Amino acid sequence: MAYPYKKMTETDIQKIRDLTSPDRVAVGEAIAKEFYHDEMPEYGSYVPELYVEALNTQEVSAIMRYANENNIPVVCRGAGTGLAGGATCKYGGIMLSIMRMNRIDPVDHKNQTITAGPGALLCDIQAAAAAEGLMYPPDPGEKTASIGGNVITNAGGMRAVRYGLTRDFVRCMECVLPDGDIVRFSSNVVKNTTGYALKDLMIGSEGTLAILTEVTLKLIPAPKYTATLVMPFETMDGCADMVPEILKLSAVPTAIEFLERELIEIVERRLRKYFPVKEGTTVLIVMYDAASADELEEAVRAAAEAALEHGALDVAIADTPERIASVWEVRGAILEGMKADSVSQEECDVVVPRSEIANYVKQAKRIAASHGLRVEPCGHCGDGNIHTELLRGAEQTDEEWQSATKACLTELYALSKELGGQMSGEHGTGNGRIEYLEEFVGSRMIRLYQSVKAAFDPNLILNPGKMIRLPG
Repeated sequence: MAYPYKKMTETDIQKIRDLTSPDRVAVGEAIAKEFYHDEMPEYGSYVPELYVEALNTQEVSAIMRYANENNIPVVCRGAGTGLAGGATCKYGGIMLSIMRMNRIDPVDHKNQTITAGPGALLCDIQAAAAAEGLMYPPDPGEKTASIGGNVITNAGGMRAVRYGLTRDFVRCMECVLPDGDIVRFSSNVVKNTTGYALKDLMIGSEGTLAILTEVTLKLIPAPKYTATLVMPFETMDGCADMVPEILKLSAVPTAIEFLERELIEIVERRLRKYFPVKEGTTVLIVMYDAASADELEEAVRAAAEAALEHGALDVAIADTPERIASVWEVRGAILEGMKADSVSQEECDVVVPRSEIANYVKQAKRIAASHGLRVEPCGHCGDGNIHTELLRGAEQTDEEWQSATKACLTELYALSKELGGQMSGEHGTGNGRIEYLEEFVGSRMIRLYQSVKAAFDPNLILNPGKMIRLPG
């Protein structure tokens, strides 16, 4: 790449070994190829010069201090489950893994919080909370993601309709700045108007401003009752029009998702996971949580009646763990099913106003067809976040696929902007979408991003080439 970072020497490599431990450092061919990319290899497969596993904040600080003084780029990596090419060593240098920093402290019941290292897995955080009768609500699809990765990308997921995003559950965090300084953003308090809200800036910064080394998360009492409703419709318009009707009701849904029949059939055919409802070309899936059986019963009754009044072919109610699992296992297997049904995939996860969901889906299909691409939209229609999956067929050459997807994505992002939406609802910019960012947000916003980056990382060594382009 063009930007003049220092190529690591044997002296640099030995220094990192001295700062950590030789058994936690890999160089050259000893670095596992899985660390070259995340879950979307299409967004770049870059070779680090050195891979190191840190055990604590002090090691992260020492590595960053040395790298900053010697102009060596550093990329922090968690579990590698990202879908935007964010944790890739685009300019070589050091890949710093925090996966061994995975401690989970006992639940703080007085403050209803839990504190963990960045390498702790989301599923383990959720399990630790559940064991104490509490709940950590953010629920992105990949449960084996690191909590640090969730925080630094502001992960969303299906429960965002009721509970919000990861940002809404971060009380405070410890981070290492690019120059090695250790700082804390906020503290374990419920509200804070002290100074700029830099904690919230860190969340979703995609590892470009600081490295998260500890996070304290808000928990809530676990709901005692839950049910899932499946509402089949004849058309996408009918399905999308049902969303505002659900949101008008007094009970707030936990999740509202939509799936088209073609996508359900892919999962059934490829993965042998079968959806319990066979009617309709499109289905709306609605989840409710409640503190009592009566509260849940009333929520389910009102939603079912509203659905039937507004054109649903039927309403199937799943109110046992087995029935609920039969619905959500299919929804959770969408990405795996599409991978099995295509040579490769490209995705944009635009977010549009809920009133524009049906319009976006119809136009997205038209745009994809005009470029000879298969498209499978699905997603979180409760918050307007539509995952538009472009699938490559076996007959397409590399050149045809790359040309068609680039042209298609350009139009899809323009469509999202035209409808009042945004470029990404939860997967972020990373390396996969950076070329589209400036056109979407405008040059003035890019200059603001550059100013923020320069304030935290004037030498541009932390996850370079993400969020903003480097000079040269």
